[in-house]
Amino acid sequence: MLLSFQTLSRAHEHPRSYSEVQVGVILDMKSWAGKVIYRCISMAISDFYAANPHYTTRIAFTTRDTKGEPLHALSAALDLLEDTKVQAIIGPKSTVLEDKANIPILSLSTSPFSNRNPNLLGITQDETSQFKGIAAMVDSFKAKNVIVICEDTANGREMATYMARAFQEKNIHVTYTSLISTSDSNQQVREELHKLQTMQDTVFIVHAPPSLASNLFSFAKDLGMMGEGYIWIVTSKTTNYLDSMDAEAIESMQGAVGFRSYFPSSKELHNFLLKWRKEHYALNPFMEFKEVDSNGIWAYDAVYALAMAVEMVQTATEFTWKDLGNNIGTSLLLDEMLRVRFHGLGGEFKLMNGRIISNAMEVVNVIGKGDRRVGFWMMATDEFLKEIKKPNSSSNQGLEIIIWPGGTTSINPKHRKLQRNGRKKLRILFPGSSRFQNIAQISVNPRTNVSVLSGFCGDVFNAAFNSLDYGVGIEVVSFSYKDGITYNDVIQKIYLKEYDAAIGDFTITANRSLYVDFTLPFTDLGVGIIARNAKDSMWIFLDPLSANLWITTSCFFIFLGFVIWFIEHRTNEEFQGSAPQQLGTTLWFAFSTLVYAHREKLQSNLSRFVVTVWVFVVLVLTSSYTATLSSLLTVQQIGMKDFSIGFFQAISPLGGVVNNKFNAVEAWSEKLYAPEDYAKALATGKVEAIVAEILYIKSFLAMYSGADFSLIATAPTTNGFGFVFQKGSPLATKMSTQIAKMREDGTLKALEDKWLKHKSAVMSMEFSSPSPKILNLYGLRGLFIISGVLMALALLVSMIQLVCEKWHIKDKIKMLRCILHRSSEIHAHDSDAESSV
Repeated sequence: MLLSFQTLSRAHEHPRSYSEVQVGVILDMKSWAGKVIYRCISMAISDFYAANPHYTTRIAFTTRDTKGEPLHALSAALDLLEDTKVQAIIGPKSTVLEDKANIPILSLSTSPFSNRNPNLLGITQDETSQFKGIAAMVDSFKAKNVIVICEDTANGREMATYMARAFQEKNIHVTYTSLISTSDSNQQVREELHKLQTMQDTVFIVHAPPSLASNLFSFAKDLGMMGEGYIWIVTSKTTNYLDSMDAEAIESMQGAVGFRSYFPSSKELHNFLLKWRKEHYALNPFMEFKEVDSNGIWAYDAVYALAMAVEMVQTATEFTWKDLGNNIGTSLLLDEMLRVRFHGLGGEFKLMNGRIISNAMEVVNVIGKGDRRVGFWMMATDEFLKEIKKPNSSSNQGLEIIIWPGGTTSINPKHRKLQRNGRKKLRILFPGSSRFQNIAQISVNPRTNVSVLSGFCGDVFNAAFNSLDYGVGIEVVSFSYKDGITYNDVIQKIYLKEYDAAIGDFTITANRSLYVDFTLPFTDLGVGIIARNAKDSMWIFLDPLSANLWITTSCFFIFLGFVIWFIEHRTNEEFQGSAPQQLGTTLWFAFSTLVYAHREKLQSNLSRFVVTVWVFVVLVLTSSYTATLSSLLTVQQIGMKDFSIGFFQAISPLGGVVNNKFNAVEAWSEKLYAPEDYAKALATGKVEAIVAEILYIKSFLAMYSGADFSLIATAPTTNGFGFVFQKGSPLATKMSTQIAKMREDGTLKALEDKWLKHKSAVMSMEFSSPSPKILNLYGLRGLFIISGVLMALALLVSMIQLVCEKWHIKDKIKMLRCILHRSSEIHAHDSDAESSV
């Protein structure tokens, strides 16, 4: 510190007059990082003005020590912002600085800015830029699950979110995010690592400060988590400070791979490091030497750029800083900072979008007493290179050989869990109580005495697992059920890690998924109702229409006949005659419209209008009747009210599916385990229907004739069958991928046809067809209302016409009578006149 003040004093000693520009500095002077940064900016000022003694400006620092307290940092930020003499501030990330900054802020924060204040300038590398490279590295060795370990702070949680997004772009799943605080006790850290050790995934991403990372790796080594089969990738938050970490910490990190900020070799950097070492040993000859870290180099370049910008402002305006005023000066200073370009200690210094730009990150492997460079991550092209100087060489692609934990130079993520446990076989549990031999069965090879799975479930598992090429065998263990034991007991054995997986007819449920991982379902989803086909009825032709619709239709036929007779019988001879003849003609005409066979000619337009409307009604009725009758003749409709149900499997988790989704009012509690059991129950009439998973129904229909039994209803209330694995097992995801591929390429359908194809004259089943519904008056009430209103209207018009005609005839008769009466009077008068003559 004394040497830094001396160099500053020497830099300011110049005979020429100069303008002094105040710059605020906020640092934790008690921490090693704060001391390094302050020493670097002091060296930068000294070196800059020693190289440019003719400059007319000088930077003077106003320092605030936070003493490691957030409240002190906040107070210092407010104090400097209110200090009108300060033209810029160098300091850590602060919400106050982000929100209220009205002067250039040279931020030492490596995290992205949440507030896009144009005065904020990031002079350090954005740490999120390395996350794409980490995701690409994990993807390169085909791992699809990782565990992220971060510091339990706001920044740590934010970075965990950014990492999850980067992994998601590579279809890599973050199975667990571990948040560890620097204040956690050693026991708490051990317990958290032990928890991670019990998980299946062994790829760990560590984003933590050096102090926390040192403890973390030390405990991980004690727990055996730094051995063969594990992959540890460390971010620059730790790797940038590897040179400052002690030998014990380096020893515990053997085999870890880290991303580190890259500073290209240069004469300037070499001279600076020599000067750093010289001053260190001059001031602290008995203290352990520590190299300058990345923050110090960035701070050095940032101060260099700031000094250049300060001078350019005064040169361009030809005014001193005192004459410019604060507002004008700070605005011009920000513009000049964004224009500054020079080659500094960290390479080319250039700000873009308010942040320093870096083109590459160094990838190092912790080996021996330090680290070894294995390549570079090129952020512009998203690729790994062994050397930056020859990017176009094909041999330069990728990374050098990495020595992973345990001393191995290669890692196969498929084997890592098995290698860790030292096991060569997967122990597969098979429920031996399944009596559906075409779904799942187990047999013993007499020559090898090895249990072999077959049936639909067994073949699906074998096909999916063999395609993974794990290079390990499976050991099938048959689990014998006792009466009253459920499938949940098998799930518990997987949860307790007694077995690696379970194969069979396991229904995927939300509750079970809390304890184990399921693959994607390899069967149809949902349940169905299987029932015995009803016997043929001689009255089936009456079933398509409800009773109220039959009665209403008949009444409308009679009403139609009456309306037509009323309109036509006065003028149409075909509707005249004796009463029996008129009645017969009327009824014949009305009912013949059902088949459009009416031959009587209608003379009134009202009659024609009424018949036209009614013929449309008849068309709709006959079409609907035909369609419904065809459905009823294809599959006999079974009444869905007041029937009893038997469950297909006594240990099935169907629960309340029956009462909730089907209108069942009674449940038969007798246990049914095999196809023969419920076939007998249906045949003897103990139950009218049985609810079962779709796969059970397919299995049953493959054994029994479709002429006797049919699927009458379905409901998507279950998630189908899936294979069971331990929680966090990577096999669950990989098997799901293979099942999806088998469904797409037709393999799954071929296996289903092999085991579940109907072996007798069974109807082709499509399990999504709804049961036919009969027609009722409520659904067709609109047609009858329209037709009835028009018939009544026509009848009313006809009656009005009849009344009018009668009145008109009466008037004509009265007039005729008057004429005749007048004629008789005239004739009498003429007779009297003749007599008198």
